[in-house]
This record gives sequence, structure tokens and C-alpha cells, in this order.
Amino acid sequence: MNFSSYKRTFLLGMPLLLSSLFTHAQEPVDPENALSISQVWQLTDSNSRKIQMNQLEVLASEAGIKVARSERLPEIDANGVLAHIFKMPIYENGLFHTPTQFPVEPKYYKVSGEAYLNLYNGGKTNREIAASKTENQLAIAKNNLSKQEIHFLAAVYFYDVYRNQSYKTLLLQDIKDREKQLHEISVLYKNGTVLKSDVLRAELRLSKQKMMLTEIENSIHIAEQKLNLLIGRADDTPLKPLISDTETDPVFIKGLSNYLAAGQSNSFKLKISEQEQKLGVLKLKQVKSNVLPSVGLFGEYMLAYPQIQFYPYALAPYRNGMAGLKLKIPISALYTNKNKVKVAEIKLHQQEVEEEEVKDNIRQEVQENYIRYTESLKRIEVANENIKQAAESYRIVQNTYFNQLSLLTDLLDAETQLLQSRFELTTAKVNAKIQYYQLEKAVGNL
Repeated sequence: MNFSSYKRTFLLGMPLLLSSLFTHAQEPVDPENALSISQVWQLTDSNSRKIQMNQLEVLASEAGIKVARSERLPEIDANGVLAHIFKMPIYENGLFHTPTQFPVEPKYYKVSGEAYLNLYNGGKTNREIAASKTENQLAIAKNNLSKQEIHFLAAVYFYDVYRNQSYKTLLLQDIKDREKQLHEISVLYKNGTVLKSDVLRAELRLSKQKMMLTEIENSIHIAEQKLNLLIGRADDTPLKPLISDTETDPVFIKGLSNYLAAGQSNSFKLKISEQEQKLGVLKLKQVKSNVLPSVGLFGEYMLAYPQIQFYPYALAPYRNGMAGLKLKIPISALYTNKNKVKVAEIKLHQQEVEEEEVKDNIRQEVQENYIRYTESLKRIEVANENIKQAAESYRIVQNTYFNQLSLLTDLLDAETQLLQSRFELTTAKVNAKIQYYQLEKAVGNL
């Protein structure tokens, strides 16, 4: 084969090379390992340990509501005493003389029951129930925020796997073409057309590409393990991201004002802050109620032996009971509760300031992610344009090299630039998708 035949072969293969750079190799895929992002999120919701812990926290807060409501029920106690009473020594002549043993009845028993029904305690029970409900809403908001953050983290790992697998596909094709090119340059060297240095440079380029392939494969394994841990699969389980051709296309978004409004109404961070402030209000009211009296119905009944409660005493069993109203006025709270109220007021004010800070942070986060997303869309446009320019540059340099009008270093640089442009387009599309998810997370829609 002469030089011109090599040139024709290389030129005819160029369209196939360029078209194959953005297509994945058709490999058999285990259906269990092929997952879409929605399936990944479903597995995350089911298997993430952090989500499971938060869900248990929600269940605990729901049980706390029932506990608070049970405070409205009467308190009922039953008591029993069975004892042996020792003789009572009386020191009639002083402690240093033998006492007289006064006989007492050695047997004693008492069985009693008592009940108390709260009628009024300054509204504390109602506020405890309201606080338990607020804590439940707070736990739900924290669970939703945690779930949203884990969804975003899963998406980052998922698209990290996809990006590196795309790199691997592009690089495998590039290595295949570079091996073919090295063979052609070696034949040209044997024919005396090119120098030995061209062969060495081509071999060096191929060696670097193979090393890069190893790094990419390691990155795939690392990202797969991170995602597997998150969704509850074995560490070494392979993953094939199911991503449609249009899934990484730019997403149409509404104006910034719409996202800012959505962030103020849907953000779970703000909901958490609002629930914490409600708890602060309830705690302040609860502390203020410490000075209020409490009133309740009570009843007691007992059976005991011997009768030593009332005079005259009797060595016989007896029964006694009483019922009525019990009033308790916390007089000492009138002067000890002032500092407690002050502390509760300061904490409530702190939570109000914190809520304003959360609102500011949400506005900043939404605006930043909105700007970054529009910037990422611009990067996709630039990456597409760079590919066109790199492909044209490669075509020109490839023609001049085989016509002995340029150096091999120029050709290798053009090849590198074209492959890098393909990498950058994949990166730009993936980063835009991640940035979109980050924007959705900031407004509470992920």
C-alpha cells in the first residue's frame, strides 16, 4: 500500500470516527443494573439509612402527640404496704440505761388507691399537644429536606457514572483509531516517508490515552460504589445509567422571580425555621403559665391495719376514703419565673432573626443557582461550537500532515483538541443537568 492509499483510507474513515465519538458502545446490559434517575431515587427512598432514621424520627414524633394527649386522662395509682413493726424502746432513765420495751402491734399492712383528674393547669396540656404536633411537622420537614439532599447527592453520583462512562466510550474509540494511526505511521516510517520521531510521538500519545482510560475506569468504580451505598446495593454492583438522548438537553426554566417566589413558599429550610419559631412561641407561653394555679379532682381510698391514723387507736382493720378538689398555687413562681420568661423571649427573638437569615440565604441560593444554570447552558453552546472548530482544524491538519506540509505534533494537538472538545460537551451537559437539580433543590421541588 502506497502513501496515497493510506491517505484515502484515513480520509474515508474520518466521518465514521467523528460520528462514533458521541455514541455508546452496544454492550449487553443486565436489566437489574440498568437504572434511570427516577429508579435511583426510588431505591434511595427505600434503602437510604439516613432517610430511614428520619422516618423513624417522624414516627417517634407521631407517638409523642399521643403521649401529650394522654395527659388529659386521669392519673390513677395503686399502692400496697406490708411491714413488720419492731418494738419501740423508751429510754426513761436516759440513753445510757436499759430502755423499757414498749409493746406495739408488729403487723402492718395498707392497700390504697388514688386518682387525680386535671381540670385546669394554665393551658399547659393543650400547649404540650400543640408543641407535639409542631415537632411532628418539624420532623416531617427535616425528613423532606434530608430526602431532597440525598436525591441530589444520588443524582451527582448517577451522572458522575454516566459522564465517566461517556468518557470511556469516547476514549476507547480514540484509542482504537490511534492504534490504527500508529500502524499507518509505522508503515510510512518503513517506507522512509516520515521520521522515527513521528512513530515515537504516536506511541507516547497512545500510552497516555491508555493511562487515562485506567483513571476513568477507576473513577467509574468509585462513583458506582458511592451510589450503591446510597441506594442499598452491593459495593461492586455495576451500573448502567439509562439516559435518553434528550434527557441531557437544556431544560426550559421560568423567570428568576418565579423561582424566588417558589423558594419562599416551598423551601424545606424555611419550613423548618417556621416550625422552630412556632415551638419557640409555645415554649414562651408555657413558661409564662408557670405562675398560674392548677385545679383538679382527686379521690383516695385505703384499707389498713392497725388503725393508728386517728385517735383512739385500734388493733383492727379499717377503711378510709376522701374526694374533692385540689388547688395548687405556685407562689414561688411569681419571683423565680421572671428569668425563665426572659430566656424564652430571647430564644424566640433569636429564632425570628434566624428565620430572616434563612430567607436571605434562600434568595441568595436560588439566584446563584439560577445564574449558574443559565451559564451552564451557554457552556453547552460554546462546547458545540468548539467541536465544529476542532473537527475542521483536525481535518485541515490531517490533510497537510499526510501531504507532508505539517508536523505530527500539529496533528496530535488537533486530535487532542477534538477529543477534549467532545469531553467538554459531555461535561457541560452533565453539569447543566446537575445545576438544574440544584436549582430545583433550592426551591424545594427536587
